[in-house]
Order: sequence, then C-alpha cells, then structure tokens
Amino acid sequence: MTIAVLLVFFVGLLALGVPIAFSIGIATVATMLVSVDLLPALTTVAQRMAGGLDSFALLAIPLFILSGQLMGQGGIAHRLIDFAKAVVGMLPGGLAFVNVISCTLFGAISGSAVAATSAIGSFMMPTMEEDGYPKEFNAALTAAASTTGLLIPPSNILIVYAVASGGVSISALFVGGYLPGMLVALGLMMVSAVYARKYNFPAGERVKFSVLMEKTIAALPSLFLIVLVIGGILAGIFTATEAGAIAVLYALGLSVFIYREVKLAELGQILLKATRTTAIVMLLVATSMAMSWILAFENIPTIAAQTLLALSDNPIVILLIINLILLLVGAFLDMTPAVLIFTPIFLPVAVALGMTPLHFGIMMVLNLSIGLCTPPVGSVLFVACAVGKTRVAEIVRPLMPMYVAMFLALLAVAYIPGISEWLPRTFGLMD
Repeated sequence: MTIAVLLVFFVGLLALGVPIAFSIGIATVATMLVSVDLLPALTTVAQRMAGGLDSFALLAIPLFILSGQLMGQGGIAHRLIDFAKAVVGMLPGGLAFVNVISCTLFGAISGSAVAATSAIGSFMMPTMEEDGYPKEFNAALTAAASTTGLLIPPSNILIVYAVASGGVSISALFVGGYLPGMLVALGLMMVSAVYARKYNFPAGERVKFSVLMEKTIAALPSLFLIVLVIGGILAGIFTATEAGAIAVLYALGLSVFIYREVKLAELGQILLKATRTTAIVMLLVATSMAMSWILAFENIPTIAAQTLLALSDNPIVILLIINLILLLVGAFLDMTPAVLIFTPIFLPVAVALGMTPLHFGIMMVLNLSIGLCTPPVGSVLFVACAVGKTRVAEIVRPLMPMYVAMFLALLAVAYIPGISEWLPRTFGLMD
C-alpha cells in the first residue's frame, strides 16, 4: 500500500512538471502520512534529508562543481578542440573524431556532460556544418560523446554512488572509470568512421609537427588537472575530497593567471553559478536519501532481490534485466536520484550474482549516462538540440547507431569485470 502511494505521487508529480527534487520529497512525505500524522512525517523526512547530507565524501561535490565552472569559462574548450584537431583532424571525418575527443576530455575536466555539450558543441557544431556534416548528426554526436566524461574522473556522480553504496572507495571508482569511458568514446568514433565512409565526410589538412607541438603544449595545462587529481590520490598525497580543493586552486590559477580568460571581477558570478548548481544537487541528494530510507524501511530492496533472483538462476539473464530496467529509469529520471534510489535496490542483487560493488557502480553510471541523451527527459539531448538549432525528432535517427555502440559498450562492461576492475587492482585500490 505504502509503495503504491509513493509511486502514484512520484509519477503523478513528474507528469505535472514538478521538479524532480520536490517530486521525490513530496512523494516521500505522502507515503509517510499513510502510517503517521503530518508532524511526525515532516520531522522524520527532514531528519533523513539532513542525515543523508552528513557525509564527508559529499564535500567533494561542490568543490568539483566550482573547479568545473572555472575550467568551463577559462578557455579550456577551444584549446582542447585545437589539440584534438591537430591529432586526428586530417582523417576522413576528422571533425567527428575531434568532436568525440574534445567532448570526452572536456567532460572529464569539467565533470559535467551538459557543460561539455554546450562548450564544445557551440564551436564544433557550426564548424562541422560548414564542412558539410549534417547538423542532425553533429547534435547527436555531441550529445552522445558528452556523456563519456561522467566516467572519467573527477566525476561527481561516482562520488554520489560511493555514498549510496555505503563504502566503495571513491579513489577506486575514479580509476575504474577510465577504461569504460574510453571504450564508449572508441565506440562513438567507430560509428563516426562508418558515417564518414558512407557520406564521404571531408578530411582536414595535415598539420606540421611544429603546429602539433604548439597545440599540445597549449592543452597540457588543462589536461594536467586529470593527472593532478588522480596522481595525488594514487600517491596517497590527498583524499578524493581534498583533491576537489586542489582542483579548485589549480583551475583558479589556470583560468585567471595563466590563460587569463577569467577576470577577477567575474569570480563572484562564477561562485554564484557554482552555488546554485550545488544547491540543486544537494537537494536532490537529500530528498533521494529520504526516499531510499523509506524504501529500505518497507523492505523493498530485499523484496526486489528475491523477485529478481526468482525469475531466473542465470546471472546473465538477471544482469540483463537490471540493465534494461536502469535504461528505462535513465530515460525518465536524473542520474543523481536514480543512483541514490536504485543502488540500495539492485546492489544486493548484483553482489549475490558475484559482482563487486565497484563493478556494479561503473556499470550503473554508464547505463544511466545513456539516459542523458535519451528522450523524453535527457537533459544533454535538449542542450545539444538548442546549440545545434535542430529538434529532438530530427536527431533520433542518427542517434540510433550511437545508442547501439553505447549499449554494446555497456554489455562489455557488465559482463567483463576486468574492464572496470583491472586498473583499480593494478594500483592496489581493491582486493
């Protein structure tokens, strides 16, 4: 009965266009009212929201958001594009490869798929269109490629999963995301190569070695942020949360004093944007943690685990069912609440199948990343359409082979644990 109330209120509020955080919070309070009066319901939900935010690991999120804002406005995008163009721009369909590489690198540096879509897309989409690439393809490729950075650290959603899972090492998750992220990027580049051959996309000019070195040197300070964060964590110099503070200081120095793309007078506006984004994320975390608590209170994770394990004794089938459910969830729900709500439900099933929590976390984040460029709710999809001046209906067709590539990468990550676990084991971050 209580779960039916939760689902009715949550789905109904979403259908009415209520923001996700408020939909989750109101649905949770309404579910509590089935058992208790209004005041105890409000008090309990408020306590669970506050308790959900009482985590040192979550402190890394506002820090990485701020560093991402600084890097996003600090002239990083065009330097990464110039670097990628110098490396692969001379190949047939080279601008498509440049798009994928630039989105992947910028998404990893900024930690935001939406920021990567906007920053890279605003430059790459018009450039590609001038060279004869269909604008629908350009928007579709930018949307799909921008999601790869969510697996490559620093990644806020991996931090959220670490909190939801109750103990997975953030450092191990950060390192474990590299190969899956690169696998998705490689799949999208293969799709681009097929398109280039089919539609005779033009090849760019081969650059001189001196120009290649010039563009590489210009991009190195931006790329060094990834090395700094991961290198410091692996060396034991600082924790993932402390790495967020280091990233802010580095991004500030790079954007203000080295690239000089950000003026001191603009820092107030950047801090304001970072604060707004942090507030949105933290409200999502707080309400999602409250909903997760009531699901646990109603014993839903245990019931779900028993139900799934009763469907089949074949781990391959059960894992496929979990992935299909998450793909459906990702199409309708933002990544943060999806991770916080469904991790307690599906993680016990995954562990029963023999998966490690790290392996499941990387698979889940990759799965939900696909939802960012999937109608009807995909935020990255709508940003790509706005930047590319096209409509969702027009880019679905070129997106289909990209979905296939991303789904194949998802299956590889799901069924080959070494893709996620090899690097963390190599660096001694997991047993």
